[in-house]
Amino acid sequence: MRAAVVHALGRPPEPGEHPDPPDPPPPGSALVRVTAAPLTPLDLLCASGTSYFGRPATPYVPGVQGVGRVVTSAGLPAGTRVWFPTSAGMAPGDGSLATHCAVPDVDLVPLDGEEPDGPGGAGPPGGELPDVLVAALGLSAVAAWCCLADRGRLRAGERVLVLGAGGVVGQVAVQLARLLGAGRVVGAARSERAAEHARAAGADDVVRLTGEDDVPGLAARFAQALDGAADVVVDPLCGLPASAALEVLAPRGRLVNLGGSAGATATFSSATLRSRSAEILGHTNNDLSRQARAHALDEVLRHARAGRLTVRHEVAPLADVAGAWERQRAGTADGRVVLLL
Repeated sequence: MRAAVVHALGRPPEPGEHPDPPDPPPPGSALVRVTAAPLTPLDLLCASGTSYFGRPATPYVPGVQGVGRVVTSAGLPAGTRVWFPTSAGMAPGDGSLATHCAVPDVDLVPLDGEEPDGPGGAGPPGGELPDVLVAALGLSAVAAWCCLADRGRLRAGERVLVLGAGGVVGQVAVQLARLLGAGRVVGAARSERAAEHARAAGADDVVRLTGEDDVPGLAARFAQALDGAADVVVDPLCGLPASAALEVLAPRGRLVNLGGSAGATATFSSATLRSRSAEILGHTNNDLSRQARAHALDEVLRHARAGRLTVRHEVAPLADVAGAWERQRAGTADGRVVLLL
């Protein structure tokens, strides 16, 4: 089969031939014909050989999620359109960046509704979503939903601060905060392009992050943009931005961390935390049950089908996987890169 193959850790995958998964698949597994698969930060991390999951054996096919059609499954009819996760790079086995992928039956999430005009079609509001948009949303949108609705326990009227608001998780979090009834949504972003993405997603205000920031100064700018304080903070950054966000938590405020792209640690004042009965929480999609993951994805896609939720993304062919991988790594891609298989 045609696939993107990691031959050496720390280098981009290359398009080429790779052994087909077995057909019929082993008991309990399905064979999926992949149509679209995103390049995610987790893919890049695993393929770097520096993740806490360890160093994956090479060669292997990356891709921790994808969209496609069932070829063979004990639980779903052939041709059923599905979203699916994989453990590529975290456990032995190949992922979604190939024309075919073996997936446990229990991990398949059927995608119901009318068909769009092909995998890259626009898809009418209320109809089925294009494969590329489902792939672009995927686990990033699941994380944003869980940080707000589950871990963050967002209530109507509360104020939300989204760090990294121009990224995929951030764009979705801004939109979902609005859909869940937030009274005010403020984003934080480093570049002007990222700030524009956050505004387009619906942020009331965007605080620019700079290399000259210090905690007191950034906290003061957060407080001004929030009209006082944040009830919920979505934090994929950690580092200094999270330290500043902790200083503007409202009484019983919640900061939910799901990444560390700005630094591995953040600091906080014990007095601030205790005096406000504030909470610092963590989230990882790897801790979700299959049922919780499917529920979150269904909620996100329900809003997307209605035209209330989207995310910036670009499409690339399998032949351009190395260049697309580098654009995603360097942050020069226009949102999430999705490969068409």
